[in-house]
Amino acid sequence: MSDDVQAAAGTAEGQGPVQISEDLARHLENKREDLFEKFEIRDEFPASVLEEAKELTEDPKADIDAELEDRRDLRDMTTWTTDPIDAQDFDDALSIEEREDEYVLWVHIADVTHYVHPESEMWNEAVERGNTVYLPAYTIHMLPPVLAESVCSLVPNEERLAHTVEMHLDKETLSYDSIDIYKSVIESDERLTYSQAEQRLEDPDAPLHEENKLVYEVANEMHEIRKEDGSLVLNPSRDRAHTIIEECMLKANKAVTHELMWSRGVEAMYRVHPQPTPDEWSKALQEIQDLDGVSIPGDTWDEPRKAVNATLETAPGRQLDKIQWAVMKVMPRAKYMNDPFGGHHALNFEIYGHFTSPIRRLSDLINHWIVYQNDVPENLVALCDRASDKQKAAETCEREYKQFLQEVGLDPMAVNNRGLEVVEDAEEADNTL
Repeated sequence: MSDDVQAAAGTAEGQGPVQISEDLARHLENKREDLFEKFEIRDEFPASVLEEAKELTEDPKADIDAELEDRRDLRDMTTWTTDPIDAQDFDDALSIEEREDEYVLWVHIADVTHYVHPESEMWNEAVERGNTVYLPAYTIHMLPPVLAESVCSLVPNEERLAHTVEMHLDKETLSYDSIDIYKSVIESDERLTYSQAEQRLEDPDAPLHEENKLVYEVANEMHEIRKEDGSLVLNPSRDRAHTIIEECMLKANKAVTHELMWSRGVEAMYRVHPQPTPDEWSKALQEIQDLDGVSIPGDTWDEPRKAVNATLETAPGRQLDKIQWAVMKVMPRAKYMNDPFGGHHALNFEIYGHFTSPIRRLSDLINHWIVYQNDVPENLVALCDRASDKQKAAETCEREYKQFLQEVGLDPMAVNNRGLEVVEDAEEADNTL
């Protein structure tokens, strides 16, 4: 077996889809329908919404050409996306440059509001859905697939309309020297998976190696500063590719809400995460301290988030899940609000909102519209409540579907990464009822 074949065998693509019997496929379909009814999740798009999407996307190239005069042309800028292997929609792309006294980080976000606005059928449908629901091997999009998977998605080697957040960062502190948010046209050079991004970081001769190396150095420093400032980090062993995306998206999201509040004085849809009571935090820390082989550093007890961070870094691997669970149990649910009061406790941000995923989250779509119009929808409070409720429904639906997969003998992770294939002969299937 060649090295290439052997390497491929260990990947999701190399293993091929998980095979199931026709009976099990019907069983899964019935379960999905039950869950969709229970959580009021709409699977099919109304004909009027699909028709509107089709009309608005008939000639994307002509549309982009017509827009070029009013947008910044960033098509020649080195730009790429990094997403999970099973991603269907690419919301965000990166560009980075090191200058003498600053770093410039560009986060380019799909410009969904070019097509979807409050007077459109698609907007009403997005409000109805609230977000994309990702079940293993089954996706219910917030937007019609022609937008989510094609016209808005930042696929490589295709011109795309974007909303760019350009951040000039101080080299020492990585704080914002300036923030500029504008409409642009980009062309992504490549679509990387997380594992491919890791490979690019390893190989000095690989395309995008220097860019990934630079953005990782900046992202890793942002991560360390955030942690030092008291941001809760429940996954201390995250790989480099995930660190890049998480930190760059946090930086862009924060930049947008800061710009709206401090520079423009405009409301936004904020992500607010209340803090646990002192008693709840104390209970969680005591539960962690009582775990075998775990010790919370004595000088961190007064700052619970830092206490958890420090403990996770030294705790035995077998206890990580229990530490995380002790924290999650006392954490209130984050919600969307039109007032940032209270801030985001887990991140330790005074002001925070979502902007980087408008293809799959209503909150981000709303914030794109607010940035674009410099004004808020009249029903912003109701939209905040809607986004919060639908996110909770989607998360619970996903959890219950994964539990069901396990009950019928399927590994949700394998199904998610490899997809499903129905085979006629039950004996061929990986799992049957």
